[in-house]
Amino acid sequence: MNLLRLSLACAAAGLLPGPARAQSVDLQTTVIESTGPGEMVSTDTETKITFRDNVRVTGTNMRLTCDYLEVVVIRTGNKSATLGKLEKFRSMLATGNVHLIQGEREAACGRAEVLPEQEKVILSETPVVVDRDQNTRIAGEKITMLRGQRKVEVEKPVLTAPPLKDLGVDKTPTPAEAPKKP
Repeated sequence: MNLLRLSLACAAAGLLPGPARAQSVDLQTTVIESTGPGEMVSTDTETKITFRDNVRVTGTNMRLTCDYLEVVVIRTGNKSATLGKLEKFRSMLATGNVHLIQGEREAACGRAEVLPEQEKVILSETPVVVDRDQNTRIAGEKITMLRGQRKVEVEKPVLTAPPLKDLGVDKTPTPAEAPKKP
C-alpha cells in the first residue's frame, strides 16, 4: 500500500458557512492521507499537490473524504528550492464520492471546490448539504456557499425542512368562525 501523508500548517476552518465562529478556535494542522500515488509539482509561486485513492483530510473542525484531491498551496522562500516554504492554501478540488463534515453540517457530492481567498465553496454533481442543527437538507444542481455572508446559492433547489404549522387554509370554518356579512 502506497501511503502519501502530508501535513500542511494551514487552517481549513470555515469551509461550510454558518453562524459566526468564536475568535478562540484552536487551529489544528491539516493532515491529508491517501492510499494511492501522490505528486507535488512546484512553480516559483505555488505548489500543486495531488492525492489519489481513499483520500482523507482532517483539520480544524473538518473531515473530508474523496477519491481524488488536488491542493494548490502558495509558495514562498527560496525559488530554487525543490519544495520551498508552503504558506497557505489557495484552492482545493475534491472529486469522486466527496463527503465533507464540519460541525453539525455534512455535504456530499461528486465535486467540491474550496476557494479560501474568495471565501467560497462550490459543490456540484448531485450536491446535498444537511444541517443537523437546523434539521434541514438542501439539494440542487449546484450549491455555492459564501462564508461570512450567511448566503447559499442553489441552482434548481430542493429544500427539506421541519414541518410548518398548520395554517388552516383547507379548513372549513365553523359558523362561529365564519366571516360576518355586512
